[in-house]
Amino acid sequence: IEELAVDFDPVLLARIQFAFTVTFHIIFPSFTIGLSAYIATLGVLWLRTGEERFIRQMRFWTKIFAVSFAMGVVSGIVLSYQFGTNWSRFSVAVGNVIGPLIGYEVLTAFFLEATFLGILLFGFNRVPRALYVLSAAVVAVGTAISAFWILSANSWMQTPAGHEVRGGIAYPVDWLTIVFNPSFPYRFAHMLNAAYLTTAFVVLAVGARYLLAGHFLEDARTMVRMAIGLLVILAPLQLVIGDLHGLNTLKHQPIKVAAMEGHWDGRKPGDFHIFAWPDEKNETNRFAISIPRGSSLILTHDPNGLFPGLKSVPPSERPPVHNVFFAFRIMLYIGFFMIAAALFGALLWWRGRLFDTRWYLRIVAHSWWIGFVAVIAGWVVTESGRQPWLAYGILRTADGVSPVPAASILSTLLLFVFCYGIVFSMGIYYINRLIAKGPQGSAIEESEGLPSRPLAAAGRAAGEAM
Repeated sequence: IEELAVDFDPVLLARIQFAFTVTFHIIFPSFTIGLSAYIATLGVLWLRTGEERFIRQMRFWTKIFAVSFAMGVVSGIVLSYQFGTNWSRFSVAVGNVIGPLIGYEVLTAFFLEATFLGILLFGFNRVPRALYVLSAAVVAVGTAISAFWILSANSWMQTPAGHEVRGGIAYPVDWLTIVFNPSFPYRFAHMLNAAYLTTAFVVLAVGARYLLAGHFLEDARTMVRMAIGLLVILAPLQLVIGDLHGLNTLKHQPIKVAAMEGHWDGRKPGDFHIFAWPDEKNETNRFAISIPRGSSLILTHDPNGLFPGLKSVPPSERPPVHNVFFAFRIMLYIGFFMIAAALFGALLWWRGRLFDTRWYLRIVAHSWWIGFVAVIAGWVVTESGRQPWLAYGILRTADGVSPVPAASILSTLLLFVFCYGIVFSMGIYYINRLIAKGPQGSAIEESEGLPSRPLAAAGRAAGEAM
């Protein structure tokens, strides 16, 4: 490993290691934030209507939530340690601000989630129904609070405010300004909505899978209807939030936006490139398929509007253009697919054809992953677009890394890839087994060890068929 690491830059390896672990980790919070809200909604519907299908599905999705939550906790712990091992200088420079924000997440969210998750997992038929549903609602609130603090900390790194720098170290001055920094409201809304969209597509895919297989039809119809009902609102809303977020980014991080748009010359209106290959060496775009002045219209609401281009700063001040440019388009095109799928599903529902249009069900049944890819692509845009800064305008990435040998970083990176690969594979395998079994049995009888025979038989048949 030492021989292999000789030619590697320790800063690059540290960045790759953190990028790998945070990319793996973000998969699970982006799912559990939305899934906890869905579970709580099912619980409220059960209390209001008393219908068995709602509690049956609530219990079913709670099992999947528990597995995802555990995988998120395990993968997230590593990130905190990396601040001290690979990024100790970053911790010294901005730890006075970032440390408390992350600590507040643990104090206000993680303990809350862990406490009431115990009731949600083990309290059915042991506590009053209202308390059981309340525990689901508290867990959902806890996941949102967790996202609040993490997004606040990360947004401060994008748009620092409410601090002063003395001797290269940031000190807090105004905590309200730190927490509610200029980009935080937009990024928090964008991420929270993305989590709900991600979960809605998973629920829609599972419901479509059951409909195609002819199993758990009552539950499948409920899943599909609830997912479409949410998506038809949130998918178009995400486009609006994303536009507001982009305008805020243009104000505070114009070079990130220039990389997103592949815009080189700020003296000319920007074209929107449907596809292009940015040539960083020659500062131009190859094979461009573009909408003339499209970017200027979107960002300035004027087809002749101007905004800074990549050439306005030296190459050393630019982010990696390819990463930002292509990740932004992946996120954007998935967003358009989500809107189309939601609106067409709503049309089929209105026409009474939602449950028997098999080609549509096949498409959405195989689209469970798109929300996760969109979230990862969005984080690539956010984090790569901030380069060469760790804390924008305060600390450069190259100055934040620990004096750790490249061989040590490479060794732990390979170990993380191996361990995370096992954890991820086993987690996905177990979740798929739970989905194959389906929301079988009477939830009340099942908790007492008396599964309903017809539904249990249907569950076994589904497991064998899938």
